[in-house]
Amino acid sequence: MNGRFALSATRIFDGDAWHEDAALVVANGIIEAIVPRSSLPADMSVVEDKRAILAPGFIDLQVNGGGGVMLNDHPDVASIRTICAAHAPFGTTALLPTLITDTPEITAAAAAAGRAAAEEKIPGFLGLHLEGPHLSLARKGAHDPKLIRPMTEKDQSALIAAKDGLPVLLTTIAPESVTADQVGKLAQAGIVVSLGHSDAGFATARAYAHAGASVVTHLFNAMSQIGNREPGLAGAAIDTGSLSAGLIADGIHVDPATIGIALRAKTGPRHIFLVTDAMATIGTDMTSFTLNGRTIYRKDGSLRLADGTLAGADLDMISAVRFMHEVIGLELAEALRMASTYPAEAVEQSHRIGRLTKGQAANIVALSERLAVESVWINGSKVFAKA
Repeated sequence: MNGRFALSATRIFDGDAWHEDAALVVANGIIEAIVPRSSLPADMSVVEDKRAILAPGFIDLQVNGGGGVMLNDHPDVASIRTICAAHAPFGTTALLPTLITDTPEITAAAAAAGRAAAEEKIPGFLGLHLEGPHLSLARKGAHDPKLIRPMTEKDQSALIAAKDGLPVLLTTIAPESVTADQVGKLAQAGIVVSLGHSDAGFATARAYAHAGASVVTHLFNAMSQIGNREPGLAGAAIDTGSLSAGLIADGIHVDPATIGIALRAKTGPRHIFLVTDAMATIGTDMTSFTLNGRTIYRKDGSLRLADGTLAGADLDMISAVRFMHEVIGLELAEALRMASTYPAEAVEQSHRIGRLTKGQAANIVALSERLAVESVWINGSKVFAKA
């Protein structure tokens, strides 16, 4: 829909508070206000669903693929469009297509595709996440060890150049392969630096946060763990207020009890937020696919290499929200914040997305009382409606 209209539902969650018997007014793709239904002009176009909950559209900062496509295999605009479209039915209205450790040539192609996607204003495209190649071999996870390497001055310059033309560029690095000075220069250039795939200790992680790192990638996975005398990167993520941390909430990557402990212990003002770490399987019935020439198998809700190593996740955002609410026991408002408000804050985009308040993009998900996605809006245009 174009122009000015209103969306009305049983309840509206704006990212901070609930509104009952209200309507969300949208004008030219931007949130104008939340008002009582009774105050809407008689001649205003109103989309009404008395069964639904309206909430901020979900923001996923780690999406390796979807719709049968992996960004690594096809680092082009068509793949970015397919990935964004595949995740929209699950409530995701903004995402970072993620390139897993690859060659300099593939990385450059992904950066060029990202710039083109931004120019084309592909619905749902927020920017890029480059996860590697500057990681730790000791915590490589499913990343190809042959492609992991230290960051050179040329790599640093290429990353800074890649930021130009991208709304958001997030890169996951390990202190073992990148210096604190390099992190500082990347952060100064507007790149969001995330620590991950690292065996770094607590003090080192804190030092890198001070240098400019502001996020930790998939908390508890592929990182040094909390010990009695060494809290590790996981401990630094929880105990350092300036660090946000992504969480794969599927009950496979992190035990529910560990999730609860982390949520209760997290030092603010930054938060733990939800990511899917999704692969090509989302939105498909695929049972396997390849990454860097290796087969990844889809079975029992997980994705694994032949040796059993987890390789991303078979997870979508609405499933992660339901898991946090129904299994972990979070209030629905907090589970929704973890999927929208907190990731927006993590990449410094909370001025335009992550809430349903005046001046924000009209990125909206309509949910049933059982938390099924009913419809999705990006910049005021409906991109998905349940049949």
